[in-house]
Amino acid sequence: MKNYERYQPFPPLHMPDRKWPEAVITKAPIWCSVDLRDGNQALEVPMTFDQKLDFFRFLVDMGFKEIEVGFPAASDTEYRFCRALIEQNLIPEDVTIQVLTQAREHIIRKTFEALEGAHSAIVHLYNSTSTLQRDVVFGKSKEEIKKLAVDGAQLVWDLAKEYGPERFRFEYSPESFTGTEPDYAVEVCNAVLDVWHPTKEHPVIINLPSTVEMATPNVYADQIEYVCRHIHHREAVQISLHAHNDRGCAVAASELGIMAGADRVEGTLLGNGERTGNADLLVIAMNMYTQGIDPKLDFSDMQSVVDIYEESTKMSVHPRHPYAGKLVYTAFSGSHQDAIKKGMARMKEHPDRWEVPYLPIDPADVGRSYDPIIRINSQSGKGGVAYVLEQNYGLQLPKKMQQHFGGIVTDVSDRLSAELTPKDVYDLFYKTYVLTEPLALSWYEEAPQKSGSDVTLRCSLREREHEFEAEGQGNGTISALCHLLEERYGIWIEVSSYSEHSLGLGTRSKAITYIEAKDGQGKAHYGAGISSNVTKSSLRAIVSVANQILKERA
Repeated sequence: MKNYERYQPFPPLHMPDRKWPEAVITKAPIWCSVDLRDGNQALEVPMTFDQKLDFFRFLVDMGFKEIEVGFPAASDTEYRFCRALIEQNLIPEDVTIQVLTQAREHIIRKTFEALEGAHSAIVHLYNSTSTLQRDVVFGKSKEEIKKLAVDGAQLVWDLAKEYGPERFRFEYSPESFTGTEPDYAVEVCNAVLDVWHPTKEHPVIINLPSTVEMATPNVYADQIEYVCRHIHHREAVQISLHAHNDRGCAVAASELGIMAGADRVEGTLLGNGERTGNADLLVIAMNMYTQGIDPKLDFSDMQSVVDIYEESTKMSVHPRHPYAGKLVYTAFSGSHQDAIKKGMARMKEHPDRWEVPYLPIDPADVGRSYDPIIRINSQSGKGGVAYVLEQNYGLQLPKKMQQHFGGIVTDVSDRLSAELTPKDVYDLFYKTYVLTEPLALSWYEEAPQKSGSDVTLRCSLREREHEFEAEGQGNGTISALCHLLEERYGIWIEVSSYSEHSLGLGTRSKAITYIEAKDGQGKAHYGAGISSNVTKSSLRAIVSVANQILKERA
């Protein structure tokens, strides 16, 4: 790692009066998807014709109004795809396709051939302007590089006149903009604008790509603000961003670029693109959504985005990918689970304002259900366990029982080194607190003593394979059963907490009773009983406690 000495820090711009740090994003930019061009060219196996067509239709349905469909002069497949969209009338009237072309004559001419008959198209012209590309790749001077851009722009202008100028809009990219001297980048862009004569009615797009991310996002924002200040015809120019993700900051760079004055953002869904990818339009748009801004794109069915991405690119969406990953609305941590559980309960008081800890958005807004929000493993706590049981099975465990059972769940998950499903958790609860072994209560009846102060409980108990009838007395039914168990088995049970609730609606619904009780040594035990009869569910909970004491004694 001593090779770090080979690398030079990127020189920041001296701009003490920069304005962008005080800016606030208040509306969505113009979006342009480059999934079918920049994203597609980065794939090990590029999309087939049918895959590109399906993806195009999906982008249209999502709400994209500008879609870069390819580089028609690059291959026959790219050319045929562009022609098919036009000839088969597959482009909606309110959607503009965009195509890319280098500033080279034969490529520009081929591009216009591909666009013949299009009702609306953006011709995206580019040439590289950075110091490194000028020196290493082209071996050309600043004037020679600017001439390439101007000559290309002039040919685009002339061909647009031949094919019908009303159909075309123009876009220019000084490729490797972030590695270009800012004043020189502006000089080249202004020279192109002088050829294209932008007006408010027919604006020109100046795209400022971070072709290779070379510095922190604030430097990109400074560069964008610099261009916005010095570009000619600013009111007739749409400043566009196209950030790559080499430093992992393409989303942040794009957001700061919008704050710096950009009007438009190019990128891909889920960040697909060369090297580390492009700016992720899904994340940028959803970040706006979390701030109460309409992103103008439809992500209400997030799974459909994941599906078409994985089908088309043959790549997988990371389970922790913001907004789209299968685990991003899931909590394993006990403290997180407890906070989410409480937040979801509090939401009932203000359903029109989303405020739930650890969940920046309502999963339902992107078509996800609440079921997997809390999942159980060895890192989970009592709050998460209680939430899973309540959401899936209607169980409302008392707090002390939550803590007791949470520890049992953690031990089991840790021992298995595995996540527990909601059914696993319920089965473990049932086995721990409800399942009756070795004792089980079959039936009971009660009658008051002659004095009227005590109750006589007659019941049938099953001890493994042996069933017998027994009697006990006490000041209530539960007390009578406790005395019976003490006399027959020497078990001393003192009930310290009792709660019950219905497990459903209607007269046939079952009840569950939870009991906390102490034994003769003062140790707490927890039991639960289920029955359509509330009293019987209480007696079964006492028997459950007795079973736990008997097992410990054995």
